Amino acid sequence: MLALIQPDLPAGDGWEYEPKWDGFRVLAYVDGDQVRLESRGAREMTRYFPELLPGFRRLPSKRLVLDGEVILIGPDGLDFDALLQRVHPADSRVRMLAEKTPVSYVAFDLLAIGNEDLRERPLRERRERLEKELAGVDPPLHMTPFTRDVEVARRWLAEFEGAGLDGVIAKTWDQPYIAGKRGWVKIKHGRTADCVVIGYRVAKDGNGIGALLLGLYDDKQTLHYVGHTSSFDAATRRRLLEELQPLRGESGVPMGRMPGGPSRWSRGRETEHVSLRPELVCEVSFDKLQSGWRFRHATGFKRWRPDKPPEQCRFDQIDLVARYDVAEIFATRG
Repeated sequence: MLALIQPDLPAGDGWEYEPKWDGFRVLAYVDGDQVRLESRGAREMTRYFPELLPGFRRLPSKRLVLDGEVILIGPDGLDFDALLQRVHPADSRVRMLAEKTPVSYVAFDLLAIGNEDLRERPLRERRERLEKELAGVDPPLHMTPFTRDVEVARRWLAEFEGAGLDGVIAKTWDQPYIAGKRGWVKIKHGRTADCVVIGYRVAKDGNGIGALLLGLYDDKQTLHYVGHTSSFDAATRRRLLEELQPLRGESGVPMGRMPGGPSRWSRGRETEHVSLRPELVCEVSFDKLQSGWRFRHATGFKRWRPDKPPEQCRFDQIDLVARYDVAEIFATRG
């Protein structure tokens, strides 16, 4: 089941709220000693997280299907970059990372138990069954907290960001579980930043701009690549490609991190870019600054800022978030 992004938390007696974990969405199929972990896109994930398997095998019910999130807790909260490194083709590295950077599994739904399919049951019943099945469960397995108080959820939205969480998920208490349907509501942290346009990628069809590449200055006036914009409509892509041609060339300023080349995550997609002189500034919306230096997802282009000097587009415009201990979240009871 999927979630639809909305700007505000829905309120009313029919809702419940959960933290939005920043990890890999994974279904866990447990059948005795056999455990299969599967991503939202039906990708086999079991071999990457061997440290999770004994915990699933210790569950009292020997046949069940859980929906949840694989997360990696680092010194400063959830660490998605380190989690990405766990998906590696070499078995020796998988085993080494399982000891060095172990993951956890946070369950938030119970879809089946024994021969009983629970997906048609309302969420309130599935949650009761989940709490019963996972009562007293030990790490690395966890059960997500929830609340039915919208004011508590608003506090979570503000406080839990300091532990690296993405936001809050709202679900209706009487709703069945419908795969592929966006029946949940996702409220994420939203901010804006003024960025320097340092380049672009060409659209896949070659007819215009695919994305603008964005940069920010650090306190030493070094310009770093921090992410890209989401795609534009066809007319805007073509217009931008023409308008940006006079700015093609080297930056002329000290450059730090730059856009990388192909990786196992790009799956062969073209990642070459065209550099531009850092003279244009645009305002973008973003949800999270990952690892303190790059946007976690594609940003949303909002407007051009001809009034803003590029040198003023710095990291210090982005608010720092107070840290919050992930263990405190697991100790929360709704």
